[in-house]
Amino acid sequence: MSIHSKTSIFLNSALTEENPFISTQEVIQWLIDKNIEVNVQVNKIRFSDMKLWKFSGNRYSLIHESGNFFSIDGIKIKTNYSILPFWEQPIINQPEIGYLGIITKSINNILYFLMQAKIEPGNVNNVQLSPTLQATRSNYLKVHKGKTPLYLEYFTNRKRCEIYIDQLQSEQGARFLQKRNRNIIINTKEDIPVSNDFVWLTLGQIKRLMGFDNLVNMDTRTVVSSIPYGNYSTEVAEVQLALLKNTNSQLLEEFLFSAINNDKYVNSIDNILAWFTEQKCKYNLLIEKMNLNDISDWHINEYEIKHKDEKYFKVIAADVEIGNREITHWTQPMVQPAQNGLIAFIIKNIKGVIHFLVQAKLECGNFDVLEMAPTVQCLTGNYRNSKEGILPFLETVLNVPESNIIYDTLQSEEGGRFYHEENRNLIIKVNEDFSEEIPDEYCWMTLNQLYSFLRYNNYLNIQARSLIAAVIFN
Repeated sequence: MSIHSKTSIFLNSALTEENPFISTQEVIQWLIDKNIEVNVQVNKIRFSDMKLWKFSGNRYSLIHESGNFFSIDGIKIKTNYSILPFWEQPIINQPEIGYLGIITKSINNILYFLMQAKIEPGNVNNVQLSPTLQATRSNYLKVHKGKTPLYLEYFTNRKRCEIYIDQLQSEQGARFLQKRNRNIIINTKEDIPVSNDFVWLTLGQIKRLMGFDNLVNMDTRTVVSSIPYGNYSTEVAEVQLALLKNTNSQLLEEFLFSAINNDKYVNSIDNILAWFTEQKCKYNLLIEKMNLNDISDWHINEYEIKHKDEKYFKVIAADVEIGNREITHWTQPMVQPAQNGLIAFIIKNIKGVIHFLVQAKLECGNFDVLEMAPTVQCLTGNYRNSKEGILPFLETVLNVPESNIIYDTLQSEEGGRFYHEENRNLIIKVNEDFSEEIPDEYCWMTLNQLYSFLRYNNYLNIQARSLIAAVIFN
């Protein structure tokens, strides 16, 4: 299948919300019903009460006895980025690469996505809309001695399906040490039996559901973010818009034009690459593993690893019972945030095209020093108490008029490792008087340019991908 036919199929699905199998409103009720049906118990316990988990010698790391899954390690960070040159913290070390995969199928000329109602122990509302397959390597190799994840065979046997998208993408760089997952979308022509916790949805439905708080999980959002919708000259893009016009919203048409047009921009792809390379060369990031017990300003007690000022996050032990998982009862460490964070893209119409204000951001767990991030990303600190000017554009986001807010939801972080972590996700459109002159660490990019970088590994961080996934076109 050619790239243009593939993008057309994706775009057609993104513009379609009618679904003969289940309406968008019925999906919401379906998720509510799933919450009622399944027994979920998550309780905080002592570290010593965890089964198969232990502190290694002198509390060096918190590890699983199998040596698999993940560990909680201590690290020292040295960098010349921003105002904090040195700090120490716990971090999740999970070197194995997992699957985040969605099966698609064309039904009556519309591409449908097989989505799962999945419970993660850290979800604030238990059940969220997840990819077809969401499994760590330890999970699908059954280290837990439980069941094999459903539909795994479609992803491991390449002859059964056509691969549409296949990438290694990063996870949360402030919490994970160089963690990546395989983001994959495949297409099948087989008649797939749809299990009880699964449903066929259009891409338009999935995107619409992202407008609700905590319905679509982070893993779905990162996989969907990589979907391209076309790559056309201005002339052809305008024709495409005329043919596809099905909305009364000028803004949504502007989003679609920004997504498919490839020759109207402030910065060329070559200039963006040069900018990003220059930023990577400016900053260094040195990571050294250390004993958990020796981390400055962090303390370990029976129940928690926490900062002395109760800031940032804490590591807790959890006893988990979920009735419909591959294994129904287990214990594990989890990361619990001190507060909700803020993630926001500023957008502006420049030269007739919507541009996103992108930040080159360093996080201690990044695979390659910097990643492209939203304009404002405050995940762990107390940003409301930050001094004005320390974080560029923070005041703009915090004081934005309601009429300029395009997208505003509370969204969960990955519920398998993070306990009740939510962040406010915003897209705000600034007025014409907002200066296009920006600090060196920032760059204006169109949606089409962002999709171009999403074709490759480790350019856009997971927070940026999450927000981009939420952009709708109808």
